[in-house]
Amino acid sequence: MADKKNINLNDYAFRVTAAGRVNVIGEHVDYCGGKVFPAALTLNNAVYVRPNGTNKVNLSWTTLDSTVTLDLDKLESYVNLKYGNYQAGSLLKWRESGHALIGCDMVQDCGVPFGSGLSSSAAIEVSTIAAMCAITNTHMDKVQIALQAQRAEREYVGVNCGIMDQYASACGKAGNAMLLDCNSLECEYVPVDTGDCSLVIANCCKPHSLVESKYNERRAETEQALNALSGLGISCLAQVTPNMLESAQSILTPAVFKRVKHVAEECERVRLAAKAMKTGDMAALGKLLNASHESLQKLYEVTGNELDALAYAAQAHPSCLGSRMTGGGFGGCTVSLVRSDDVEDFKKFVAERYTKQTGYIPEFYKTEIGDGITVQKL
Repeated sequence: MADKKNINLNDYAFRVTAAGRVNVIGEHVDYCGGKVFPAALTLNNAVYVRPNGTNKVNLSWTTLDSTVTLDLDKLESYVNLKYGNYQAGSLLKWRESGHALIGCDMVQDCGVPFGSGLSSSAAIEVSTIAAMCAITNTHMDKVQIALQAQRAEREYVGVNCGIMDQYASACGKAGNAMLLDCNSLECEYVPVDTGDCSLVIANCCKPHSLVESKYNERRAETEQALNALSGLGISCLAQVTPNMLESAQSILTPAVFKRVKHVAEECERVRLAAKAMKTGDMAALGKLLNASHESLQKLYEVTGNELDALAYAAQAHPSCLGSRMTGGGFGGCTVSLVRSDDVEDFKKFVAERYTKQTGYIPEFYKTEIGDGITVQKL
């Protein structure tokens, strides 16, 4: 984190945070209407905010030298900004949903590593809207904030994402994962109790961008599949069961069928993983993590050399019960289930093996399962 000594944060009215997230399991099924199993992290984006009596939003960052001024009457014109486009899009979608905006100063202090697959973008979007709610004294409906933040990501930034990231960022609950139905938005909070194991998050440290990756291509393939399978009586792709795959195979191209097979089997893994977490069966949970990664590699094809090297280095350690990529893929992080007593040895082992294979040095994050939106009056 950059030195904040030149910014007097005590001069601001509120400190508002929204969380990064890790998805325990359930990858690339949120936009297919499936259930996912994310958890909010104590890594977050904090926004220090105060009204300024103008029609402008002045953005600054603790981690960047840049400053940006957004005209509230021209929010649609900032799509191509290097910094500030996520904030502009979030405010625009919040206003389009019928909410008031006022001029303000916002200092953004992001503790979610960019490009890590831990949803720094969702944390920025959600915290920006929540900060505007704080200074306009608007009721903070966390689900509505998540939905408008998702619209910003999809319609303004151009990543055709599901709801998982923004929902976890807004609605997370400390100590709990969320079994979230992305079709109905029904959410069950499940206490994260991994017994004598710990969840370890590692970043492969290969830069990536979901806008530039094949994320949108995968999304288009699932929409193509849904159209082709309409005769099966489904309204979303997550309703394809493993028993329906034989019928689907005769209708779809080989590539699109692989995507559907991943979705059907990953949805079942989410169900089994939630059961394993509730019953304390860490061995079963670990096997599901491994199976998820293999499916994301071979069927959904969103991992890449670095994520594969990192996951398989983790799986090779004797105290690792399972490891998989987490997030959109094409770079970013893995999540591993590791015996707590051996975490430090695990990190050393994985780092040495991964760096030897790829040349990149991985980063391991010290974080816990935290809350979503928080608001502190300063």
